[in-house]
Amino acid sequence: MEIKKPLSVAAIVGPTAVGKTALSLHLASALGAEIISVDSRQVYRYLDVGADKASLETRREIPHHLIDVADPDEVYSAAEFVADGAAAAKRIANRGRVPLFVGGTPFYFNALFRGVLSDDAPRDEGLRGELEEFAVREGREALHNRLAAADPETAARLHANDVRRVVRALEIFTLTKTPPSEWFRGRGVISGEKDFDVLYIGLNRERKLLFESIEKRVGEQFAGGFPEEVEWLLKHGFDERFPSMQGFGYRELVEYFRGKISLREAAERDISHTKAFSRRQMTWFGKFEPIVWYDTSVGLTEELIGRIEKEIRAHLGKG
Repeated sequence: MEIKKPLSVAAIVGPTAVGKTALSLHLASALGAEIISVDSRQVYRYLDVGADKASLETRREIPHHLIDVADPDEVYSAAEFVADGAAAAKRIANRGRVPLFVGGTPFYFNALFRGVLSDDAPRDEGLRGELEEFAVREGREALHNRLAAADPETAARLHANDVRRVVRALEIFTLTKTPPSEWFRGRGVISGEKDFDVLYIGLNRERKLLFESIEKRVGEQFAGGFPEEVEWLLKHGFDERFPSMQGFGYRELVEYFRGKISLREAAERDISHTKAFSRRQMTWFGKFEPIVWYDTSVGLTEELIGRIEKEIRAHLGKG
């Protein structure tokens, strides 16, 4: 019986605004790689400025995958990402190119390289609607508190702002009379783990400098058409009902266009939430398989890029 050898790939991980995109473009040119985006916002069409997508010109020069694969009113699941990400990597390798996974969405990385639980629990659209209305009426924290009372383990794993998953967890609990954490134990797992031999390259930066980079990025986004992007999305019916519009920056700008906060407040909240998320990213990535960490506090120097390229070449057998 033929034994399939796992495909050797590299993954660039780290918090928001640490320099992953700039590094990936250098590496893609040097290694003959194509980039697979591991970003829960870049999968959505029309979310360009706020999702910090590479320009069309850049994407023409260096192929990018899993960008613009779903409309903003669709739900793109982790299971879909596993299937699409694995398929993209295999297509790239079959062309003699190097698959390079790049992004800051730990849940997607975890799903692809470790597995995501198959969600075969019952569903009830009416109940889901009631829970969503409760979140709007009473607030996200109140909804999260209901989950904490029913299943502390799942509540500890989900942020209150992740309304869609909190609602799904409560839906499962209500319909099965079983805490989701118990329901999913031992159930089927969808995974590409056996298909890949992955080298994790992690980028980090002194927190003060990282926060300055986040402030700079958000400022550039707000000055570079982000409010206009959200205004266009709202005019075309893509509003806060959809997961795509619940990410940082998007939900704050929706509140601005609803007249609830000022544009300055929207930017300040975006910065605050993004900083908090960067801390959670580092916590999540800290639980991954051994990551080779590099400090970018002094920037992406030629020496640093060269060291990372050498590390990846050795892993790919191209050293």
